[in-house]
Amino acid sequence: MWKTIENFINQVGEATLLFIKAVFIIFTHPPKIKHILKQIEEIGVNAAILIAVTGFFMGGVIVIEIYPTFHKFNAEFLMGAVVAISLSRELSPVLVALLITARSGSSMSANIGTMRITEQIDALEVLAVDPVRYLIAPRLIAAFFVVPALTILSIASGVIGGYIISTEFFNVNPFIYWEKMKDLTQMYDIIGGIIKSVVFGISLTLVACYFGYTASGGAEGVGKATTKGVVVASVLILILDYFLTPLIF
Repeated sequence: MWKTIENFINQVGEATLLFIKAVFIIFTHPPKIKHILKQIEEIGVNAAILIAVTGFFMGGVIVIEIYPTFHKFNAEFLMGAVVAISLSRELSPVLVALLITARSGSSMSANIGTMRITEQIDALEVLAVDPVRYLIAPRLIAAFFVVPALTILSIASGVIGGYIISTEFFNVNPFIYWEKMKDLTQMYDIIGGIIKSVVFGISLTLVACYFGYTASGGAEGVGKATTKGVVVASVLILILDYFLTPLIF
């Protein structure tokens, strides 16, 4: 047990130092724009369709789940507000972060881990290229901008999905759906969700990159590093959400 605790503390310390180094590099010697754009495309652009589709159906599922209860109290006019607030505050930031972890986080760990195992990172150091600046800093910058953008996309598609299900299947008045959503949904709800998504994006990127950067043990080690990166990042997102929700809202 003590060995496990010791390893956990060591890994947290190493990941923290790696993050501090990456942030220092970003402000003092930022990575090239082309490297950042490449990661924005990989993390964000290529995942946009996935996020939009899942957000759309998530909004529809919310309506399907809550309509029977709301119908008992003649509160169908609140459907739009409930969908928008639920997505903005909680569901979209968490779901987007988990999807990006599964899709892009695993790719980060596997990519960097393979470079570590095949000694490509050592070769970068020999060529006087800082691997943190080349591999980790562009991913952190991309995640900082891309994950909030994908969260906004998820919220928008979810609201549309909820609107279609509400109006087409449950005969909710379209005008009331939008009006109550605008009346009861505050900008702070959306801003709070964006703040969450920024924290989640940086956290999942750091964890995925750390486990890939410290991978060892050949091809099996890369697989283990990828698995650890995805699992730890997913659990960390849920833990952070638990603490961020009362702090923000």
